[in-house]
Amino acid sequence: MNVTLNAGFIALVDAAPLIIAHELGFAEEEGLDLNLRKAPSWSTLRDLLALGQIEAAHMLAPTPVAMALGLGGMTTRLDALSVLSVNGTVIGVSPALAATLRRQGFGFDFADAGAAGRALIATGQRLRIGVPFPFSMHAELLYYWLSSLGLPAPQALDIRTVPPPLMAQAMAAGEIDAFCVGEPWGSIAVETEVGELLLPGAAIWGFAPEKVLAVRHDWAEADPDLTGRLMRAVWRAGRWLGSPGNSTTASEILSRPAYLGVPPEVIDRALSGRLVISPRGEQRLVPHFLEFYSGAATFPWKSQAAWIGAQIAARMGLDRADAVNRARAVFRSDLYRLNLAKTTADLPGASEKLEGSLSRETAVSSDSGKLFLMPDRFFDGRIFDPSLPQG
Repeated sequence: MNVTLNAGFIALVDAAPLIIAHELGFAEEEGLDLNLRKAPSWSTLRDLLALGQIEAAHMLAPTPVAMALGLGGMTTRLDALSVLSVNGTVIGVSPALAATLRRQGFGFDFADAGAAGRALIATGQRLRIGVPFPFSMHAELLYYWLSSLGLPAPQALDIRTVPPPLMAQAMAAGEIDAFCVGEPWGSIAVETEVGELLLPGAAIWGFAPEKVLAVRHDWAEADPDLTGRLMRAVWRAGRWLGSPGNSTTASEILSRPAYLGVPPEVIDRALSGRLVISPRGEQRLVPHFLEFYSGAATFPWKSQAAWIGAQIAARMGLDRADAVNRARAVFRSDLYRLNLAKTTADLPGASEKLEGSLSRETAVSSDSGKLFLMPDRFFDGRIFDPSLPQG
């Protein structure tokens, strides 16, 4: 008899690994029956997991780190068993702000984060920006990007929390001037002619861990066998999603009302990296716009957790060295290695790396000797070395 696991998700394309694990039988192969529960907001999903009403969740990568640092009002320890998705976010602006940027001569190339940020700052506006949650990669990328260009962030911004499916509505109501959100909700803003897309998140950090497979630490410790079965099911779903030939099927499944409830052709934009950035139909192709498998995308690098911890600590006035150590403990590369060792997963030789150092696909040490990591540059060329003192 299969074991039922309750798993929560938000209606986003990057919830696909959990959805596909359920729909295509990868969970069943591991003796699991995934009972998927769609949550209305990230705070609701976090609380469902922390309070034990679900066993696993599609979760913002920074949220378990923030909780480990005692932030956000809910401090139950969560573990990130694996990364569910890399990249996949977009920054959008209102039609009025887009018109201002065009008058200034900005060309919406959808690639140059430096030029886009400088153009935004040059408007002189105190921007009202929607993000899905205060402790999210959306917020971290925005703060890193704009502060690197000289705008004090978050102090000079008006950051507003808006659940992803409501982002286009908030823009239409005039409540925000810009947003950073996961797909398909940026594309929905374009489809409904209430926004234009300025940048993909990948233009700020080329390989950012966007969502993780999160569970309570005590649950993982109490049932290591069930933890492993869940990890393998979700990993196999990510591998399936990593095949371009499966994008049409994936889009059709995700479009169902129980999941995203938007047209499959809109969902396919994220899976193919072919984004429509304006109601006029302008298109941009973004390599690695959203990754579920390639380049060890699912590996929970402790250096990525350390970067998140350092960013949050600097903004919140916490001890950076302590925050980095706490963050490292959240990303469970040890459990990843243990539970995926008997699959075909190509395990990297190290659990930390220099973040932002790769400008092209690069071969690295791994079990097979055939692992290539994807470009992961920060837009400003900085490199994060997790081994350096974080004072």
